[in-house]
Amino acid sequence: MDKVLVIDDNPSIISALELLFSLHQIETLSAITPQAGIQLLQQRQDIGLVIQDMNFSTDTTSGDEGRELFFAIREIEPDLPIILLTAWTQLEMAVELVRAGAADYLGKPWDDHKLVATVKNLLELHELQLQQRQSQLLVQQARHHLHQSFDLQGIIYRSDKMQKLLEMTTQVARAEVAVLITGPNGAGKEKIADIVQANSPLRERPYLKVNVAALPEELMEAELFGAEAGAFTGAGNRLRQGRFEAADGGTLFLDEIGELSPGGQVKLLRVLQSGEYQRLGSNQTRRTQVRVISATNSDLPQLIAKGKFRQDLFYRLNVIELPLPPLKDRVEDILPLAQAFLKAAADGGKQFSPQAQDALIRYPWPGNVRELQNMMQRVALLSHGKVIDEQILALPAHDNTKAPVLDFEPSRELLLQTLADCNGVIAQAARELGLSRQALYRRLAKHKIQC
Repeated sequence: MDKVLVIDDNPSIISALELLFSLHQIETLSAITPQAGIQLLQQRQDIGLVIQDMNFSTDTTSGDEGRELFFAIREIEPDLPIILLTAWTQLEMAVELVRAGAADYLGKPWDDHKLVATVKNLLELHELQLQQRQSQLLVQQARHHLHQSFDLQGIIYRSDKMQKLLEMTTQVARAEVAVLITGPNGAGKEKIADIVQANSPLRERPYLKVNVAALPEELMEAELFGAEAGAFTGAGNRLRQGRFEAADGGTLFLDEIGELSPGGQVKLLRVLQSGEYQRLGSNQTRRTQVRVISATNSDLPQLIAKGKFRQDLFYRLNVIELPLPPLKDRVEDILPLAQAFLKAAADGGKQFSPQAQDALIRYPWPGNVRELQNMMQRVALLSHGKVIDEQILALPAHDNTKAPVLDFEPSRELLLQTLADCNGVIAQAARELGLSRQALYRRLAKHKIQC
């Protein structure tokens, strides 16, 4: 655990604190002047908390020296927790410094039990915050590498879930295996398919897309595998080239693969197994080499259980699965996407009001990214000013009054980690845990966590 730096001009105070903390396995450093304290802070990397006096000159009780020291420490370590300690309580200055980020303001003599509990909690919280910042730095480095090394097709995201998905997407893109992209309608499955193609060895080869759900059943096989002239009613006297034939040597994206007919499934399975197919109305076997990327919003295992989708075809398509989460499960992406869509649809720098931002985040987006994009196009047409408020959004009614209910009791470690993630902001931590602020305060008190 990090050390505590005590800055006080009274050697007796320093000795008392060193003894108190040593009884609780807390190491201390000390300085009797602000200058010596600042020097220690600049030299050491293992200081996790400062306890500072507010007055250092004889017969001085204004607290101005302590205030100056506090802001000097803030210049060096903006996030370092600081406990202010003084025999002379100046209420206005205490309020000012607490608002400026002081962790606590205690009078002399102090309560040993409360001070030790506060110090332990602050040291633990500071360590978690350092770990969180280190983790965020690694995430930023990973994102920079991803953007520098791969063609992401202009995709906009901020969430860790999308980062992990894109890392997997760019990794599997290099292997010419079948990929199945799963996720709800409007979430952006086609964009993920485009990223796979853009980073694959076949990126310069043909890339064709077929929306299986948009094809009439009687035309599905002809569209995919081709048809001889006159092979079916309405085919006419012209040969129809199938998508597999046209995509030979390249990639074929089959959207909504769960809608493929039983006959189409049999023929698709044969192509994937052997590279062979026959045009509709022909007995001639043809060969093709095509990478298949498929996508579906259906639960294919459930369709298999109902006998509506072939299990062997599922295994052929699902060599690698890329699960795309719905927009409501990657809340961090909502505002960047909304701003990008608004910028693309409107002239000028329109911005969302804080209330509008909150409404966008709270809305569950059943239509996912597509719904968000359509809404931003409507907002761009209907809004006249630079600021988009909640009324202009006119989001459909939904029940956002029910807070998520915890089915477990948060541990002390989870409480501390959540506080660290939220930089000590109680309201935000309460939302993350699905608690009211009062309920969170009760749990903090139960675990003796000072905040």
